[in-house]
Amino acid sequence: MQSIKVRQHIGQDGVLHLEIPTEVKDGEVEVVVVYQPVQKTEKRQWSSDFLSTFGAWEGELVRAPQEEQPERASFE
Repeated sequence: MQSIKVRQHIGQDGVLHLEIPTEVKDGEVEVVVVYQPVQKTEKRQWSSDFLSTFGAWEGELVRAPQEEQPERASFE
């Protein structure tokens, strides 16, 4: 016996369509389906600690010197 957990979307027609690959070919299997609606989670909000960092940087952003890169081969 094998258990497979899948998450599917049910369309407006209310019909759940399942395609489950198996190792069984040309044979019979017994299938048990238990379904449970997924609880919609509220959209995550940024924490107040994170939001308090907005605009906190003082100073200049300076890019470190970059090394010369070798010339790449042409695709032509």
